[in-house]
Amino acid sequence: MSAVIPSHPDTDWMAKGNVVGMDPPMHGRLRSLVSKAFTPRLVAGLEPRITELASGLLDAVADRDRFDLVEAVTHPLPVFVIAELLGVPLEDQPLFEKWGLDFILANGGGESALPSEENIAGFVRTAVEMRTYMLDQIALRRTAPRDDLITQLVLARTDEGQLDDDEIVGFVGTLLLAGHITTTAVLGSTVLCLDENPEAFAQVRRDRSLVPAAVEESVRLRPAFSRLVRMTTRESELGGVTIPAGQVLTLWTVAANRDPERFTSPDAFDLRRDQGRHLGFGQGVHFCMGAPLARLEGRIVLNLLLDRFSELSVATEDDAVAYHHPKNVVGPRRLLVDVARA
Repeated sequence: MSAVIPSHPDTDWMAKGNVVGMDPPMHGRLRSLVSKAFTPRLVAGLEPRITELASGLLDAVADRDRFDLVEAVTHPLPVFVIAELLGVPLEDQPLFEKWGLDFILANGGGESALPSEENIAGFVRTAVEMRTYMLDQIALRRTAPRDDLITQLVLARTDEGQLDDDEIVGFVGTLLLAGHITTTAVLGSTVLCLDENPEAFAQVRRDRSLVPAAVEESVRLRPAFSRLVRMTTRESELGGVTIPAGQVLTLWTVAANRDPERFTSPDAFDLRRDQGRHLGFGQGVHFCMGAPLARLEGRIVLNLLLDRFSELSVATEDDAVAYHHPKNVVGPRRLLVDVARA
């Protein structure tokens, strides 16, 4: 997509590690190297720490019968987890929270499917700040390796070489964008879907083995990104329409996930459906590397909510729920919940 995205010398590093927006063979090289570091085993090993972090966030609202779930838990948790994964100091985690929000604004947002020159220009200060910070962290790992993802990215090797510093910084930026607001959206959407489907919610309470299915079905119904933007590399025909080479296309994931030719009763929240066929985490070579982490966080948070609260419902006031712009992110940016303790 680089041909149609405005460039700037202080933000060009973002494309070097953006595995999401890269074609083969460059994509294969980068993904292979990153996969050496960002392993399923590494993600699975985070479960105790994620549980500890989420429990601490819920402890902070332990005396309330109503609170904003986004503000209290689903917004801070993913950025804390990413910061922990990378190995950045605790006192620097607010920086990552700010950068994650800035990434969303720089990525277009609202009606726009692509970032504008204004979006890019507004992100320059953040880009310089983040790159400077991350280059310092990378230099520290080269002299004193640690047990964290930055070190693993520095050490990753294949027959095709290793990652350069800007590729590492670019991947961290992608991780922030793809792993922060998306997981926040998935966590909030799961609670909304269960609140809208009380019979399914009761089933999940009775049978915790359904928790992963509840998270997955929420991702199908409300994928964090409603659309993806791609460019044709050659002339193609689809549905009797000829699409020229170099054409920018908006692809609606949220519509694909409700395709009646693909899913029976596609608008229904069904815990028992075949859940391996939706596009909420992408498909093929671009299937989301962070899917195991998002699923793990969803499972942990939902189980903790069920453990702590015998009753959990979305508040009924008109302003109880506020959403992101649905053409940018599908999910709540405010979600007031009423709770009763178990």
